[in-house]
Amino acid sequence: MKRVLTAAALIPIAVYAVFWAGQWVFLAILGAVACLCYREYDGIAAGFGFGAPGPLGYVFGVWLLLWPGDVGLPVTVAALIALGWGLRARLGESLPRAGLLLMGVVYVFGSWRCAIFLRQQSQHWLMYGLVLNWVGDMGAYYVGRRFGRHKIAPQVSPNKSWEGAAASVVTSVLLAGGYLLRAAPQVPWWHAVLLTAAANAAGQLGDLAESAMKRGAGVKDSGAMLPGHGGFLDRVDSTLFALPVIYAYLKLV
Repeated sequence: MKRVLTAAALIPIAVYAVFWAGQWVFLAILGAVACLCYREYDGIAAGFGFGAPGPLGYVFGVWLLLWPGDVGLPVTVAALIALGWGLRARLGESLPRAGLLLMGVVYVFGSWRCAIFLRQQSQHWLMYGLVLNWVGDMGAYYVGRRFGRHKIAPQVSPNKSWEGAAASVVTSVLLAGGYLLRAAPQVPWWHAVLLTAAANAAGQLGDLAESAMKRGAGVKDSGAMLPGHGGFLDRVDSTLFALPVIYAYLKLV
């Protein structure tokens, strides 16, 4: 019940931000969510024993999120300063510390930057990017809970099954793919099917990746701000992997 109530509270906020918020309000909401996600990533990263990336991650992340041009400059500067920051640690820890900082910036803020581009194309593209994971998660949860027998990666996420993963793809293709065809009728139906399946698969990989990070750090949830879900990162781990796939489609195709 907590899971349902939390989703019921968050979905209207997301819909408002996507469709009706002004540009600066949208950026403020997106920036706040990204910073909350990075805060939780920071806590997970600290569990690996090299120290938390800390405030630098927020500075570089917001810069990456709001930079108006090509992201090559902020990413390169962040990488170089991260390497310099890593030297503050013992020599054997310098590269892991720098890697944790840079990966967190790209993983969280870089992925959310794709949301800005999608909304600039059309609010429907961003809504589609959110919906495909929402409905996929529901399909995976209900089918996997009842029929899941073959585990995908029991050491990483014991509850995830191949049956649930297949249900997630099918649910996304039917519901989110249908939404895309209605909202963007210029997209060929087979593009919608393949793109939705690919973005859903990327989202499921993102879910497993975040679970692996938490297992490695020895934590159960990324946070406790969302009852029934854990933290913000637990709620959007799939979205962070799916949005870049849709971004790549729009850029390349």
